[in-house]
Amino acid sequence: MSNATTIGNPAAPAVPDDRIDPKKAIAFLAMVFGMFMAILDIQIVSASLAEIQAGLSASSDEISWVQTSYLIAEVIMIPLSGFLGRLVSTRILFSVSAAGFTAASVLCATATNIDQMIVYRAIQGFIGGGMIPSVFAAAFTIFPPSKRSIVSPMIGLVATLAPTIGPTVGGYLSHAFSWHWLFLVNVIPGIAVAIAAWNLIDFDKGDRSLLNKFDWWGLAAMAAFLGSLEYVLEEGPRNDWLQDHAVYYCSIVMVIGAVTFFYRAFTAEQPIVDLFAFKNLNFAFGSAFSFVLGIGLYGLTYIYPVYLGQIRGYDALMIGEALFVSGLAMFMTAPVAGFLSGRMDPRIMIMLGFLGFAAGTWTMTHLTADWDFHELLIPQILRGCSLMLCMVPINNLALGTLPPSRLKNASGLFNLMRNLGGAVGLAVINQILTDRGAIHYAQLSENVHWGNPEAEDMMATMAQNFASKGLDGPATALSKISGMVHQQALLLSFMDVFYILTMLFASLAIFAIMMRKPGAPAPGGGGGH
Repeated sequence: MSNATTIGNPAAPAVPDDRIDPKKAIAFLAMVFGMFMAILDIQIVSASLAEIQAGLSASSDEISWVQTSYLIAEVIMIPLSGFLGRLVSTRILFSVSAAGFTAASVLCATATNIDQMIVYRAIQGFIGGGMIPSVFAAAFTIFPPSKRSIVSPMIGLVATLAPTIGPTVGGYLSHAFSWHWLFLVNVIPGIAVAIAAWNLIDFDKGDRSLLNKFDWWGLAAMAAFLGSLEYVLEEGPRNDWLQDHAVYYCSIVMVIGAVTFFYRAFTAEQPIVDLFAFKNLNFAFGSAFSFVLGIGLYGLTYIYPVYLGQIRGYDALMIGEALFVSGLAMFMTAPVAGFLSGRMDPRIMIMLGFLGFAAGTWTMTHLTADWDFHELLIPQILRGCSLMLCMVPINNLALGTLPPSRLKNASGLFNLMRNLGGAVGLAVINQILTDRGAIHYAQLSENVHWGNPEAEDMMATMAQNFASKGLDGPATALSKISGMVHQQALLLSFMDVFYILTMLFASLAIFAIMMRKPGAPAPGGGGGH
């Protein structure tokens, strides 16, 4: 009898630990789809802002807030969701978030002026932000380590694919129907996700006693800090930073909020955000890599459409069609990344991913005004493949070594770092485009002046051609040459951005080796990698 017990016991836990409960699997799929909708809606409006602006009779300054309000609200909710998940349970948080996101989507579609749209988008972003970290936490809570090669690529694909194909989906919807369908498309899937989440999620229980120690000052400070930070990063490059009164005052609020938030985070009995997860070296490095990944994800999703729109003159639909390749590359690479994650050192995967990023952006440093779909094909494929090669092992290394009690808060911080990386990346990219564009324009203009024989010959030829068409030859030729110089200056500034990104991604590949590789799972904990 004792022999049977000795022989049988060690193997016994492996069976239930390796088995995936079908109910939990379906619940997790519903959560993944909810996260997809929330992340997709960050970028789904980006290619269709002109249509929304016309429909709401908004100014060019006001329309950018359709995206900014969503991002500010979402970036506040993402770290808060860890506390809310522990307070009310994943089931209630996710179900309410899915239902509220769906209702807010309907409100956005019914907006009749820009003020309503900004408020509804803020509500949509805030409520939708509760779904994103919950998925990451659930993936590492309910599935054994042996299944991470399946689960991690799935959430990695959704987190990176959704913002990448956002402009494509938005372009098609607004072109085929109207801008209202950018939001109405969420309704039926949102209802389905809310019902599935309410009936299937049972991963944990809420702890209402946490409300007795709720840190209201910490919440207010976090909202002031992150909301102002997002506003400053969004509006600063457009408005000459502190020269603008709103940016100046928001910067003051940001500093005060940051000092108060970090003070409360380290002194409050039950802080809103548990920053002690950063004591885990893997999580700290993983969050840093997630920050840079946000630059690559959101920054490149932004700069390609800007190039195609301003240099090539593409409309929303044409931009969406040209950029679909990155999403396809991610989709094709996801299973490969999952396969490699169980067989290759994750640090090597991260290095390969960042080097792939660097190779893609280095290719773009040879950009010309004639580049089209075919020239952008290889850089886009490299970007799509590299995102998945980075995302899967970064998820595993950052969250895979944390105890379950820290996962919810840590997941919020991890996702926050990716979004902040995107916000910082967009601000820096916009600033480089503005500053370097002005410098290049000044340098090029020096060579296009009276007294330069080549410039005078070009001017005379163009003036003659325009005059033969009944136009004011000299004035039209001067305007045309000025436009050519401006375009070339903008093109050179794009090349500068891609060069800086190349250096960033290449240097991050070196730091990947500093992370610790997670050890093998404990016996019965999932059966290895």
